[in-house]
Formats: sequence, C-alpha cells, structure tokens
Amino acid sequence: MKRPAFFLVLVVLAIALGQAWPWAEQPAKRPVKIDDFARLRSVGDPQLSPDGKWVAYTVGTIDLEKDKRDTDLWMVSWDGGEEIRLTSSPDGESRPRWSPDNRYLAFLASRGDEEQKKKGAQVWLLDRRGGEAQQLTDVKGGVSDYAWSPDGKKLVLVVNDPDPNDEPEKKEGWKRKTKPPIVIDRYHFKQDRQGYLGNLHEHLWVFDLETRKGEAITSGPYDERSPAWSPDGKQIAFVSKRAPEPDRSGDTNVYVIEARAGAEPRQVTTFAGPDGGQPAWSPDGQWIAFLQGDEPRFYAYHLNKLAIVPASGGAARVLTAALDRAVDSPFSWMADGKSLVFIVEDDRAGYVARIPASGGEVEKLTGGRRVVSSLSLGSDGKTALLMSTATALPEVHALENGAFRRLSHQNDAWLSEVDLGTTEDFTSKSKDGTVVNSLLTKPAGFKPRQKYPLLLSIHGGPNGQDEHSFSFDHELFAAEGYVVLAVNYRGSSGRGSAFQKAIYGDWCHKEVIDLIGAVDEAIRVGVADPERLGLGGWSYGGILTDATIAVDQRFKAGVSGAGSSLQLTMYGTDQYILQYETELEPPWKGLEPWLKVSWAFLHADRIKTPTLFMCGEKDFNVPIAGSEQMYQALKSRGIDTQLIVYPGQFHGITMPSYVRDRYERRLAWYNKYLKPAGQPG
Repeated sequence: MKRPAFFLVLVVLAIALGQAWPWAEQPAKRPVKIDDFARLRSVGDPQLSPDGKWVAYTVGTIDLEKDKRDTDLWMVSWDGGEEIRLTSSPDGESRPRWSPDNRYLAFLASRGDEEQKKKGAQVWLLDRRGGEAQQLTDVKGGVSDYAWSPDGKKLVLVVNDPDPNDEPEKKEGWKRKTKPPIVIDRYHFKQDRQGYLGNLHEHLWVFDLETRKGEAITSGPYDERSPAWSPDGKQIAFVSKRAPEPDRSGDTNVYVIEARAGAEPRQVTTFAGPDGGQPAWSPDGQWIAFLQGDEPRFYAYHLNKLAIVPASGGAARVLTAALDRAVDSPFSWMADGKSLVFIVEDDRAGYVARIPASGGEVEKLTGGRRVVSSLSLGSDGKTALLMSTATALPEVHALENGAFRRLSHQNDAWLSEVDLGTTEDFTSKSKDGTVVNSLLTKPAGFKPRQKYPLLLSIHGGPNGQDEHSFSFDHELFAAEGYVVLAVNYRGSSGRGSAFQKAIYGDWCHKEVIDLIGAVDEAIRVGVADPERLGLGGWSYGGILTDATIAVDQRFKAGVSGAGSSLQLTMYGTDQYILQYETELEPPWKGLEPWLKVSWAFLHADRIKTPTLFMCGEKDFNVPIAGSEQMYQALKSRGIDTQLIVYPGQFHGITMPSYVRDRYERRLAWYNKYLKPAGQPG
C-alpha cells in the first residue's frame, strides 16, 4: 500500500528527534525485584536559594558492590531546566545551606584521614563561582547542625563534646588499644546508635568566618538543638531540656541567648510538656514560632501544634489548637509576617496549610492522596518541598498556586522500567465498632475475582502512619503476587489525638483488634485468600506481630523484626525508661500493668504461626533480647522458627548486603507457607 506524503514526514521527524514511532510497541515493563532497592535514589532536604533561582538537595545512593551508602549534593534550577551534581566524595555530605548572599553553599561532611574523621563532621563551603569545597571548621567532637547569621559573617554551630577516651594520652593506666571501662551514672543511660550515654552533650558555638575561630556560648549538662538566628543577628533561639534532672523530664523549651560568649540563656516558653521543632523568628523579630506537644505523660503520643510566643517572653498562642492533626517541622513565616505556612499530617496523606499569625482558620493549600515534607519557603513566596505518592518516590517540587511542578528527576529512569501495583484507600470496622483506615496495595494485573495471598504489613511507632508515599516493601511483595494490607490501627497518627492516645497503658490490645478487623474485611470483600494469610512488621510492628499471632491462629507465616513481648524484661534494657515510668509506673509499684502488656509472651502456648525473628545485634531501641525470647518460646514448643541476627547493626538495618538478605529471607519465608506450588498468586 502506498503511504501518503505526511507519513514520510512523520518518519523523518521521529528519526530526527530520536523518538519511537507512535504506533511502535513500547518495551514491556517488568516486575520489581529485590536488587531494585539499591537503584532507588533517596532525595531529601531541599533548600531554596535566597535569590530563588536554585534548589539544593541531597541524593542518597547505594553501592551493592562496595556494600556501602553515600549521600551527595545536587541542585536544580527553579525552572527545572538544569539538574547539577555538586559533590561526588565517597564520604557523604548532608545539610546543604545557602549563604545569605547566594555566594556559598555550606554542608556537613566528615572527610580526610582517619584522625581527621575522628573529630566528626565539619562545615565545608562550596563557592558557587567554582572550585573544590573548602573545609571551614575544625572542631573536636564534630558539628551536628548549624545556621548562617543574617549577614553571612557568622555561623551558629551545634558541637558535640569530644570524648576524652578517643584521645590516647587521656587513657591513664590503659594500653593504647584497650578501651577503658564504661562508667554509667545517668537515669537515661543508653540510646540506639549512640550506645551507652556518658556525660557528653551538644552545645552552641558561634563561629566567625573571617577569623575561622569559634567559641562556645552554652555549657552544662544539657543538650542544645535547632538553633535559629534573630533577624538582626544579635540573638539565637534554640531548644533545650534544662530541668534539674533533664533525663527524668520530657519538658523541652525554647530559649533565647545573645550571640556571644558569657551570655545567659533566657527561657521563653513555659508549657510543662515538649516545646520544640525548629524555632522560626517572625520577620520583625518580635515572635518565635515553635511546636507544642502534649502533657509529659503522653510521651509516645504527642500531636504537635503550631504555636508562637513573644521573643521577649510571655504567654504563647497556640494557633492550631482546633485542628486535631499534627503539624510537622519545618514551618515558615510569610514575608509580611502576617501568616505562617506549615505541613499537616492527615489521614494517610499530608498537605500544606497556612494560618494567620493572629489566629483563625487553617487554610488548606494542597490536597490529594500524596505526602509532602521538607518545606523550604523563599522571601519572594516561592516554595520548594518534597512530594511523593504511592507510585512516585519523593522528589523536589515547586509549589505554585496550589499546584505541584516537578523539579528533580532522580528516579525517573527506574520508574520507567517497572510495573508497579495499585494502592487504594481501604476502610474496615473493628469488632468494637472503631472505624479503621488502611491502605491496600494490589499487584499489577490484579484480577478482581481472584483471591490472593495477603500480607498484613504492620507499621512501627506506634505514633506513625502508613500513607500515600512510595513503599518499596509493599511494591516488592505485590510484585511477588501478594496483596499488601497496611493498617493504621489505634495508636497511629493522622486521625487525631484521641485516636493516638487510645492505647495509652494498654498496648497490643486495641491495635490487634483493629488489625484482625481489617484482615476480616479483606477476606469479606473477596481480596484475600483466608487460607493464605501472612503478617509482619518491624519495631512496634514486630511487637504487634508477636501479639497478633498469640490471638489469631489463622496466619500461616509471620516475620517479626526488632520486636518484644515480655515487656517486663525491657525495663532497664532499652531506651524508653521515661515512658515506662510515666505510662506504666515501675514494676515494684504494681505488676498488673506489666503483665497486661506482656500478654503475648505469657500466652505463647497459643501461637501456631511459623515465625521468622530478625534483629540487629547492637539494637538499644528494642534490644535483641525481645526477639531471642520469642524465638526461644516457639522453638521450645516445636513451631517452625528461625532467629536472624545482623552483626553490628542497630535498630535500623542499614548495611546494603544485610538489607538485601532481609528481603530475601522475608520473601522466602512467606513463599514457603503462602504460595504452594500450583496455586495462584
């Protein structure tokens, strides 16, 4: 058949533009595989430049061959036309911050030889006119945070006290390669990743860029965090806990100090619970915005509210008291000082909102089934942030007139290759009448009349939520033929303060009712095969896995990560002493609350589910004993079980080879019990 002339023109144009013919078949997408986790690029910490022309951000990557992670700095132009990698050091960079005059981009990095790295992270400077990054600070103990002064001549640093045991000459009587005994005298004496806590703290320093010298402006047995300069550059607001015994208190407050050595901090908030977040000065310097939590006894169930307080001291004004949803840091004043912009954590989503500084209604600026974070507001009203959905990883976006415009494209190549599942809102009613909201992820090519093996994926926290943000775990399981049910049980965030506090002093009871109710609903609507039910979670998700299999014998396979069940034995072995003594009281004042929350272990004889237990060897958050005890209980009873310990790992498993191993073992365990040969899924 003779082709018309326009056909030949179309062919020529397609070839010239390097495009496929419109009728050509596009390459088929493939399922998600385990090794894809190493191809995901983690985008974070967007920072809008003062002139509004660029956004700097971080990109985290994984090298499976070297078995390590790295984080580099990138920037993207405001129009999205240029995306530039700024660093490529194997040591990793973080916290990019622009100088007020746009000339420099500062960041934190630990570079150099081993002796230099022992000092900890330092501030480095990149000159935008070109050249290599230059080290700015050289402080023993290292810098964990910093902020530019408004005139760009100084920095405020958060400096860690140096550990004298790292200096060989201080090890009196001990061989050079022998560590001295660990002396402990603190109430809160251990913390995951940090290990056993001595009497080292974080203090504020003021660093002069011209002289390259710094000096401490705070001291004592306290930690200072989140510094923020006043608009005139004379004062610094910060957050600290300065009760007579800070370890025994949850009462953090906002303080203000003159930016000079010898000045005394002045407390400006007085609420008995936590006041914190990243303090933000109003443009005229008269007010400081901050986050106010709940009363101290609700240590684990805070719902942060946005508040402002006079910088000179006085009564605070809670702006979002009527919202009943949590406000996240960071938040920003508008340039005219009349309103503030912030992010709200809502039911399975998040949105940007605005409220008058004088009080009033919360104005919702964005919507949709998505999650936003890391707000960066320019003086000209431009807004950069991270945005993610269930099928798109977090990327830098511009927010203009309520609409999102993509700026970064770090994960586009990978997303173009894979066939993702479909994530939907899912609602159930528990046996006590509680309405519970969840997410249901279905495999690509889902067939409505087919029943699938179901995995109940239980989030940690409990004060957190499963939301419409990308989850590699859920996508991987869906690609293997599972329907994944992620339940926001009572205790989760996003549904208001009462919903969060519903489990106060009564763990693993109402949550289990909600989890089972959601599974029942998935079976009722014909999505889940009742003969192929699995479950699993990490941290509080592992705790609830243990509790659920002690109540419901229908689950054919479980994976409990970093969990515990005999909670009485966690007293003094984990990092939650303040919560235990305020929520349950010490065991010697009454065993009943402790036995109640240890119900799963004390009824381990009811468990029939083959369960894989996994944990990090050095976990101080939920210590390895919690997994060991449950493993031993099931092993004692002859139930198929394994205990996997990852050497040198803390509460979060971070070494890439171990992350891969964990995926392999979880999938193999589920497949062994839930996907018999010859059955669908």
